Amino acid sequence: MHEERPLNFLEEIIEKDIAENTHDGRIQTRFPPEPNGYLHVGHAKAICVNFGLAQKYNGKCNLRFDDTNPSTEETEYVESIKEDIRWLGFTWDNEFYASDYFEQLYGFAVLLIQKGLAYVDDSTAEEMAALKGTPTQVGSDSPYRERSITENLDLFARMRAGEYPDGAKVLRAKIDMKHDNMLMRDPVIYRIKHAHHHRTGDAWCIYPMYDFAHGQSDSIEQITHSICTLEFVPHRAFYDWCIQRLDIFPSHQYEFARGNVEYTVTSKRKLLELVKDQHVTGWDDPRMPTISGFRRRGYLPCSIRMFWDKVGIAKRDNNIELSLLEFCVREDLNKVALRRMAVLDPIKLIITNYEDGKEEVLDAENNPEQEDSGHRQINFSKELWIERDDFMETPPPKYFRLGPGLKTRLKHAYIVECTGFKKDEEGKVTEVHATYFPESKSGQDQSGIKVKGTIHWVSCAHAKKASVHLYDTLFGIANPAEVEGDFKEYLNPNSLIVKDAYIEPALATANLQDRFQFLRLGYFCLDKTATAEHLIFNRTVGLKDSWAKKG
Repeated sequence: MHEERPLNFLEEIIEKDIAENTHDGRIQTRFPPEPNGYLHVGHAKAICVNFGLAQKYNGKCNLRFDDTNPSTEETEYVESIKEDIRWLGFTWDNEFYASDYFEQLYGFAVLLIQKGLAYVDDSTAEEMAALKGTPTQVGSDSPYRERSITENLDLFARMRAGEYPDGAKVLRAKIDMKHDNMLMRDPVIYRIKHAHHHRTGDAWCIYPMYDFAHGQSDSIEQITHSICTLEFVPHRAFYDWCIQRLDIFPSHQYEFARGNVEYTVTSKRKLLELVKDQHVTGWDDPRMPTISGFRRRGYLPCSIRMFWDKVGIAKRDNNIELSLLEFCVREDLNKVALRRMAVLDPIKLIITNYEDGKEEVLDAENNPEQEDSGHRQINFSKELWIERDDFMETPPPKYFRLGPGLKTRLKHAYIVECTGFKKDEEGKVTEVHATYFPESKSGQDQSGIKVKGTIHWVSCAHAKKASVHLYDTLFGIANPAEVEGDFKEYLNPNSLIVKDAYIEPALATANLQDRFQFLRLGYFCLDKTATAEHLIFNRTVGLKDSWAKKG
């Protein structure tokens, strides 16, 4: 049984609207990404909020692509966004594009001109910026502000017809150059951009600005609750101004806190820079905070949903510890991950009293957390690979692994006692020798020997080879988005460590949907670039919270 959590402020608003029959009891939300990059962890929150509220209140949620800037948008991004939403477990009720409304939006702009509420401005961007003023100094009217309605209608039609080059003219809303909110100082609502659009081709050479297209698109779709992040609070005044002046369906905007996850940047510009400069292998690099990166790293969609549910919906931005996200990932993987053994830094263990050529097949559970997960067979032989740090030449007190005279258990197998070791010319240990106790077999132990340690291993004769990618945070500081200067200076040089590992044979048939716990090492998944000849496993997350020591 889950405890009922208190309503967040958005749920309170919606329940009040339903009780008062504000929109005939109808709830309609939307998720409106711009298709100019891949979705990141912040978008995952917006998806969970918009789709989640629609689900909870038997409403509908539209997917609307804000494709009003043709020079940065691509069909590739459209398809990746759809894939990410589906992977997170949501389905949109309608699929729309702002470009669906270009003719209507143009008509809205013409209506504003006819009402004397918009004008064509020939000023350069620098001239407009100079006239706009500052937060503490009022702006000044453009010399083109008092053009006649007839002239504005003519010029705007000629802008559409393609008579002018990029930047020659813009259409501005006529509001108040002395307004306290600088976004209300005659904002630009249309600009000239001779660029090929991924859906409309070359049919248009003028495009609406986001602030103009957004509210009107919401209204066209009769969105009841337009939910945005806090940076859009200053934009709400213009959102409302347009709806009121155009006398169209009164969609209303509500804002919630983004929630910034430590050790990440989520600016699309910065993420694109990382991709273009090849600091990462692509948008879905497992170190990237993108949904596709999480998916490739082995995160489960339920973990992302659980994470944002635990964070909650607030009215103030906050930085969220990465450890909470990893806790959610670990919680889910523990329930489903198949237990396997892999050795990432191998050293050979020779069991001197085990018969040459003898092999055993041992039984092991796939997942002790699941009663019906079944068992697998693992091979045991005289020579095994173990982790190098599971042996110490001069072990300290309370070291319960292998060292001269120390006993430990080999997982699923026998208790062994270290009897010696070999070194190479450089003094590096190359072999560890031990004897085993035949009566100490796991599940049938009759030896009476008590040991405190258990280590994992892989039979040398049966082991398969694999590359294992150990991922850490992409940045070495908690808040790289807040630093001055070049954020790339804070990239973590150890964000990826590649190990040549030995793995148990059962891992050789892994597929992309499988999730594994490599005993004592963490949770892993097969990488999409792996082949039968070259197995590659990505570490999703460690077994324990490693963030306390980073403090």
